[in-house]
Amino acid sequence: MNKPPAPAQQQLSVGQLAARSGVAVTALHFYESKGLISSQRNAGNQRRYPREMLRRVALIKVAQRLGLPLASIHAALQALPEGRTPTATDWQKLSEQWRVELDERIRGLTQLRDQLTGCIGCGCLSMQACPLRNWGDELGSQGAGPQLLDQA
Repeated sequence: MNKPPAPAQQQLSVGQLAARSGVAVTALHFYESKGLISSQRNAGNQRRYPREMLRRVALIKVAQRLGLPLASIHAALQALPEGRTPTATDWQKLSEQWRVELDERIRGLTQLRDQLTGCIGCGCLSMQACPLRNWGDELGSQGAGPQLLDQA
């Protein structure tokens, strides 16, 4: 995100951005390392953030609350124009894009919830009809982790 530096009065220190956004300084540094936000360095080599980073951080926080992975958030933010605060129209485009992903996650979570109901009742995870069983580790060849749960 290369752009001309904002005038000094419109720039925020990392501490100011943290205080205004409610996000820890360490989280802001992490976001920056992942390319979600950007800063410039002043003559004293301190980070300075343009004010529009407040809106970007707010978008990141909302997206994280929705459970979206950072890769999805990063891809969405890359589609935003540089050098200006995201607008309501930008947010509408992002929300439409994320709606599909969220609907799929909701569908998967609903399916997982419905599959767990019987197992939670008895706690054995060994019923013949249990969708979570994996006798003989047959699913091990498909990769690590809970393969049936990952499909949910």
